[in-house]
Amino acid sequence: MEKSCSLLVHFDKGTPALANEIKEALESNDADAKIDAMKKAIMLLLNGEALPQLFITIVRYVLPSEDHTVQKLLLLYLEIIEKTDSKGRVLPEMILICQNLRNNLQHPNEYIRGVTLRFLCRLSESEIIEPLIPSVLLNLEHRHPFVRRNAVLAVMSIYRLPQGEQLLTDAPEMIERMLVSEQDPSTKRNAFLMLFNCALDRAVNFLLTHVDGVPEWNDLLQMVVLELIRKVCRTNKGEKGKYIKIIISLLNAPSMAVIYECAATLVSLSSAPTAIRAAANTYCQLLLSQSDNNVKLIVLDRLKELKTLHRDIMVDMIMDVLRALSSPNLDIRSKTIDIALDLITPRNVDEVVLTLKKEVVKTQSTELEKNGEYRQMLVQAIHSCAIKFPEVASTVVHLLMDFLGDNNLASAMDVAVFVREIIESNPKLRVSIVTRLLDTFYQIRGARVCSCALWIIGEYCLSLSEVECGISTIKQCLGDLPFYTVADEGDVTVSSKPAQQVNSITVSSRRPAILADGTYATQSAASETAFSAPTLVRGSLASPGNLRSLILTGDFFLGAVVACTLTKLILRLEEVQPSKTEVNKASTGALLIMVSMLQLGQSSFLPHPIDHDSYDRIVLCIRLLCNTGNEVRKIWLQSCRQSFIKMLADKQFREIEEIKAKAQITHAQPDDLIDFYHLKSRKGMSQLELEDEVQDDLKRATGEFTKDGDDTNKLNRILQLTGFSDPVYAEAYVTVHHYDIVLDVSVINRTKETLQNLCLELATMGDLKLVERPQNYTLAPESSKQIRANIKVSSTETGVIFGNIVYETSNVHERMVVVLNDIHIDIMDYISPATCGDVAFRSMWAEFEWENKVAVNTAIQDEKDFLNHIIRSTNMKCLTPPSALDGECGFLAANLYAKSVFGEDALVNVSIEKQADGKLSGYIRIRSKTQGIALSLGDKITLKQKGSS
Repeated sequence: MEKSCSLLVHFDKGTPALANEIKEALESNDADAKIDAMKKAIMLLLNGEALPQLFITIVRYVLPSEDHTVQKLLLLYLEIIEKTDSKGRVLPEMILICQNLRNNLQHPNEYIRGVTLRFLCRLSESEIIEPLIPSVLLNLEHRHPFVRRNAVLAVMSIYRLPQGEQLLTDAPEMIERMLVSEQDPSTKRNAFLMLFNCALDRAVNFLLTHVDGVPEWNDLLQMVVLELIRKVCRTNKGEKGKYIKIIISLLNAPSMAVIYECAATLVSLSSAPTAIRAAANTYCQLLLSQSDNNVKLIVLDRLKELKTLHRDIMVDMIMDVLRALSSPNLDIRSKTIDIALDLITPRNVDEVVLTLKKEVVKTQSTELEKNGEYRQMLVQAIHSCAIKFPEVASTVVHLLMDFLGDNNLASAMDVAVFVREIIESNPKLRVSIVTRLLDTFYQIRGARVCSCALWIIGEYCLSLSEVECGISTIKQCLGDLPFYTVADEGDVTVSSKPAQQVNSITVSSRRPAILADGTYATQSAASETAFSAPTLVRGSLASPGNLRSLILTGDFFLGAVVACTLTKLILRLEEVQPSKTEVNKASTGALLIMVSMLQLGQSSFLPHPIDHDSYDRIVLCIRLLCNTGNEVRKIWLQSCRQSFIKMLADKQFREIEEIKAKAQITHAQPDDLIDFYHLKSRKGMSQLELEDEVQDDLKRATGEFTKDGDDTNKLNRILQLTGFSDPVYAEAYVTVHHYDIVLDVSVINRTKETLQNLCLELATMGDLKLVERPQNYTLAPESSKQIRANIKVSSTETGVIFGNIVYETSNVHERMVVVLNDIHIDIMDYISPATCGDVAFRSMWAEFEWENKVAVNTAIQDEKDFLNHIIRSTNMKCLTPPSALDGECGFLAANLYAKSVFGEDALVNVSIEKQADGKLSGYIRIRSKTQGIALSLGDKITLKQKGSS
């Protein structure tokens, strides 16, 4: 944009109007033709066309028109034409329009007066405005509120001009007098806004004089009052006590916008528990009363901020927050659960879990589109509660086990993981969980859920009845053996009744799988296979078992898990069953199942043969059952469980460490002022003001008011834009705040001459957009100027800002140009460390299409040092637990994760190996949904991996 513009109109460039055609239409007596011609002229002017020949025609033929639409278009035309010459002097022909404007301001029709006054708000040429001032002031007393409303705005904009105070010396006094007697709400709001912007003391005096009437004022005026309070309290913190009373009185206003602003103002000004509680209550009311999902999301963001700063107060509000789960929107539910989980205490955990249980039951009874995802969220939330407070596990675990057979495989998997963790941490529940699991095992549809459930059966079936029940359940779910038979004709057929057709949803295919450490492995079975046999009663003996159906799709990994589980159960049966005959019988049955699986894997019945890994595991199980030693028995029956216990302990330790890290707060500086609250005078202070003082003192004492390392960070962000020997020196301080980048550029005139029309011209590359073009300035010799430029960011991508400073001097007629250094906007400003589960990481890794593969090329020789260096350089979080990275083996594989401010996920897998010569080799893979983040992160890693800081 070359100049400021208050008007944007869509224009189809395919059919440009000719100036002559427009001129002819303007000269006609037809009002419709004039309207059409004026619209075309305005569109051409807005798109950069200069039409100087039209001005006189418009003065002659359009100015006298009485048509309201023509007059409105005339004002738009006058707004966008150039009114000054190259030196900034008003063009002489502009005098022609002054008389017309004066006539409009005295027009008998209030609409013409109003739109003309609105037009004056956008004029900045004092030579045109000065003769119109008496007419503007007369309109302040017009009978119609539309005219008075716009007259006040015109007075405000004139008063704010550089020479405005000379043009309207007593404007604030006039407006204050008008404010007292005015009845129209909108005019009153404009008058108060004028005092707020131009005479703050008068606005404050008016507010404090009429403080009792504020709750009855119109909502428009109340919004300006809140803005005034924020402005006054920022400059004079000692005064905020009397203003907080006004805010609290407005919390019962009928307007929802006013209530929201009140709560936000209250939080920004006060830390008193009463004030924070009032704001939190207000937010919770808005959450329930508003139907707009965007409003609910904004209110939840405010509650999240309150939770961070005032957790103790928010704990009491947890049940009010949870009422937002009644919304069907998944984002709202997700945010609500996140807030609630951070507010759980031993006092409220039972209530919260009961609410979550009710929500889980609701997902079962209603058929909504995203019930599966919502159920998964609820399961994860209950899991989190049960881990923090094990005593609530018994109330929820049996309810959740009903969802092991859920169609939503992710939700079912979360339930299986939850059950696995609870059965270890709550020994009292083991027997009931195992019994329930064996009863519901046939309902499980997902291969990975089956694997997890089989592991639980193998580890926790300890008594004779449990072991025998476990073996019989697995046999029943596998169905009759063998899995297939070779008919006389040579055709291969499935060994089951004709009605028992396997109906599989996915077909096996050989594809790479992502392991827990992020590395690749070949897998020849679909890991997320599910089955359904709609014609048969689920779980009856007539239907094919779930294990059989999954194995017949080629899932031999599940077959290997079945073999391992049977092996553990037989080994345990040897310990608890006195009858050797029964043990041998069960062992023979297990061996027959394993051999049948190997036979199936090597047959031509399935499109893909069994993979080597699963084959080796099943063969190992067969050998073990044929020849068992005490050492092997100990490994299978004890070591596996010990590893799981160690994994849980490690997870708990990491969570505790994270909580400790978050709890660390900055301390006050040793030379800070000590404020003795009890020695203060309490005269005339309300309870709220006393609370506020106490909270402020506490914050000062604990260092909450001081931002750690803020000054140092500020210095790091200052970029030099020009050289020291340039006539104009410039440096910029870059602030990145989510979607905005603000450049505060300091420009210093190092010459002995005045620099005229100095302009900072900027351009951007990447997904950056300049919001406005900085204006021209005049810079005195050896003086400085602060110029601010706003830039919008639309994606996580490294962007470049470049430009120059252009200026003129009185001696040289040509414009001088100083080229600026480029400003590189770093991707690190947009991404922050985040966490996600292994399952979520792997599913995203498989789903994301953009991959950037960076070869390791570094001088660092230690694998862990290199990993830590990459974590520091990329501002990411390592998801691989420290225990998995322990030891010296010459290999290292780790997953890193971060989230951008735009909600984009960044996944990184580091796989490195130490060579014989001591150097590190390997690859760093970056995956994301968008190209920008993958490329930018790859460039950052390439730049930083050598070991430079």
